[in-house]
Amino acid sequence: MRRPITKMASSLAILLATAACTAATSEPLISTAIPEPMVSPILSGPEALDTLTYAEPQVARVTHVALDLDLDFDAKRVGGSAELRILADPGAERLVLDSNGLDIARVTDGSGRDLGYEMGELVEAGGKGAPLTIMLNGARSVRIDYRAPADAEALQWLTPEQTSGKVHPFLFSQGQAILNRTWIPTQDSPGIRQTWEARITAPKPLDVVMSGVLQGVPEDLGDGRRAFRFVMDKPVPPYLIAIAAGDIDFRAIGPRTGVWAEPSVLPRAYAEVADTEDMVVAAEALYGEYRWGRYDMIILPPAFPYGGMENPVMTFLTPTFIAGDRSNNGLVAHELAHSWSGNLVTNAVWGDSWLNEGVTTYFENRIVEAVYGPKRAEQEAALMYANILETLAEVGADAPGTALHTDGEYELGSAIAYDKGAFFLRTVERIVGRERFDAWLRQWFDNHAFQPATSEMFLEDMMENLVADDAEARALTLREWIFEPGLPANVAKPDPAAFAEVDTAVSAYADAGYMPAAYAGWTAAEQMRFLDNLPAELSADQLSALDQALGLSKTGNNEILFLWLEMALENRFEPAVPQAEAFLGDVGRAKFVRPLFQVLWEEGEWGQAIARRVYARTRDGYHSVTRAGVDRIMAGD
Repeated sequence: MRRPITKMASSLAILLATAACTAATSEPLISTAIPEPMVSPILSGPEALDTLTYAEPQVARVTHVALDLDLDFDAKRVGGSAELRILADPGAERLVLDSNGLDIARVTDGSGRDLGYEMGELVEAGGKGAPLTIMLNGARSVRIDYRAPADAEALQWLTPEQTSGKVHPFLFSQGQAILNRTWIPTQDSPGIRQTWEARITAPKPLDVVMSGVLQGVPEDLGDGRRAFRFVMDKPVPPYLIAIAAGDIDFRAIGPRTGVWAEPSVLPRAYAEVADTEDMVVAAEALYGEYRWGRYDMIILPPAFPYGGMENPVMTFLTPTFIAGDRSNNGLVAHELAHSWSGNLVTNAVWGDSWLNEGVTTYFENRIVEAVYGPKRAEQEAALMYANILETLAEVGADAPGTALHTDGEYELGSAIAYDKGAFFLRTVERIVGRERFDAWLRQWFDNHAFQPATSEMFLEDMMENLVADDAEARALTLREWIFEPGLPANVAKPDPAAFAEVDTAVSAYADAGYMPAAYAGWTAAEQMRFLDNLPAELSADQLSALDQALGLSKTGNNEILFLWLEMALENRFEPAVPQAEAFLGDVGRAKFVRPLFQVLWEEGEWGQAIARRVYARTRDGYHSVTRAGVDRIMAGD
């Protein structure tokens, strides 16, 4: 996942995610081969105990999920059945699943005999839901007939008006971290990897895509509906089961890469992601074979709450990254890198999310370096480093949430899990050398493929397979990086020259109001660096002059537009209010929406009046992830 901004609460609160187009085909390559599903291990030990699931995987665990579901756009509900393959101790009496709002109609075994079940007490805090306990009576296959609730938090149903085409409805899911239990009855924990398959029926002319390989062509059911079949034969953490359905078309990029989008969006989307095949080649050269077959992407409507989500074989992306110049393609590199870190090797518990996001952010930067060059990579690394310093300045260098490994609440999108995690690996690489480091990280992926992992495992592997001697171990300070707060003194800082020209321009503006004449020719990273470092207090005349000289309100890059709107609202710049209202009405990406509402709320009566007016109009159009964050802001929390 790339830069989400939301929380999942628990009992502890702590502080701070070169091939040209081969053909303009309407369908991606498909597969009808279904290999025998593999079974991943379950980790034991206290460091691998997931407190956010009710499951008892050491007793009885789900190894495979087979979904047969119908998409009801009128009722905004998903319903059908889920057949679960179970691996259990010989004397296991019960199977415990995760559920949040599921309406269970019947539970049977593989022979169709009814099995007893009980839905436990609902825990609303943090979305943990309720345990669904099924009495096995010797069964090793369980079928659950059910419907997901109309307000299932993982699913967002969009009206035609909320799409680009304005004709057909749209559906997408977002499962990370524990939202998939709102539409799939399974053991919803990253440490309980599962293979899966699905048959999904949807009304014509909608197409359905999932984070599995499409099997054959859609089956016409003769009643205005079609059935789509998908298979994921490699065990994945259940949060990676994802679905999208809408009026979408496909265009191939390379022999194994392509992009889906609404027809009116597809040309711009394709142009933006046309480097993807080059990225896959670069990633494989760094850390080994891409093991998922295809790498396709879908550009979702702007209501999608994140920049991207690394769902296997079908990365979900926000349209807000489309800038027309591929300047935000670090997002694509990030989600692709998850095919190794996160999807191939997954954190067993959410307190080790840096194993997913930090390793991926480091890998992302290496892909950017290989495809776009060292200058861009170093500039993007410098922006990450600035995020770390800003966070530590806000919360304190000794705040417990600034350790990579955490116990308790998992803060998605913090500069710690992503950026401190990336700088940890960057520092190790600088000390041991890139050649040794790359060989080690490649073997980590190879030796732990399709398995869960913990911070302790990562540390032990480094000590056994990377660290040369005691002197090097002392220089690396591995345990301090992972388990202690703050930023270790040996951090490999970015090159100060990366933004030398920009930083000089910032000083010139702060001292004398000089506009940077070279701004239009700067990279997007340089422009963002400039805007993010301007004086906090600016007058209306200064803001007007900045906008006129730099074209901030007319930029096609949403990252830069967000910085402009944030700066303008912080200074109560009235001319920017209509644009901010329109932006918040069009975009549901939490990275943009939540901070802008936060700025408005902190501006007292002036901003709160605007925030209330805008939120009354936009709330229903936001995904539950975005809505939950803004709800807290509007409640003064």
